[in-house]
Amino acid sequence: MNHLEQAPLGKNSDNPNKYSPEVLFPISRIPNRLSLGIEPNAQPFFGVDIWNAYELSWLNSKGKPQIGIATFIVPANSPNIIESKSWKLYLNSINNHSFNSEEDLIKTLTSDLSAVAGATVSVKITKPEDVTNAGMKELEGKLLDRLDIEINPSEKPNADLLSADFSQPPVNECLVTHLLRSNCPVTGQPDWASVQINYVGPEINEEGLLRYLIAFREHQEFHEHCVEKIFVDIKKTCRPTKLSVYARYTRRGGIDINPFRTDYNASWPDNTRHSRQ
Repeated sequence: MNHLEQAPLGKNSDNPNKYSPEVLFPISRIPNRLSLGIEPNAQPFFGVDIWNAYELSWLNSKGKPQIGIATFIVPANSPNIIESKSWKLYLNSINNHSFNSEEDLIKTLTSDLSAVAGATVSVKITKPEDVTNAGMKELEGKLLDRLDIEINPSEKPNADLLSADFSQPPVNECLVTHLLRSNCPVTGQPDWASVQINYVGPEINEEGLLRYLIAFREHQEFHEHCVEKIFVDIKKTCRPTKLSVYARYTRRGGIDINPFRTDYNASWPDNTRHSRQ
């Protein structure tokens, strides 16, 4: 497996002027999961990473540029994630490449991305007007941001901040915050997200949960890794019988990444954009 320091992220990179699937850079999921106590092939969750690419363009058989918005679904059990800058460079590399049809483009994208992820990546291309007609909406749930709490800016996202009331009957809750900020582990650039947490189990202390999520402000991890840490820490400390964690990150470089992790048959995210995307 390639080492992260070999990735194009954080380096000057020439924009490919011809179709270049070789620029796609895999990152193994295993090291981060091992740091969370997750053994290979023993994930306590399943789910997907939903990628939306807003700057997709290619040429038709007559050389005329085409545009669309692409949605890519990467299964959470894929061996690798794909480094986001390399994904962007790859998509740029098809800007001047001709395809006989949109179906041929989808087949090419599916084949190339699946080979690097190590599992089947599904691809959908949507016309911009269809995305506009679908509109926007915010994540539903009880808003944690309403809480008037004092924050220690030096606090880290430690599971000790989390707690639940085990003395009362279990609850079924959906909690939301728009205050998650994490940072790219290579460039240090901030990544902004809204997070939705659905659970059944002992009632989670809301103030502690909000402090925990805000504490990611200086945490350096990829989007997928942050969501998996949130899932594992809540599961271990608060012990819900059912849990799902979904994050809608804002786009960078024309791409947004939206990880979803669950341990039950939760409703699948509908990938509707929110106002900051």
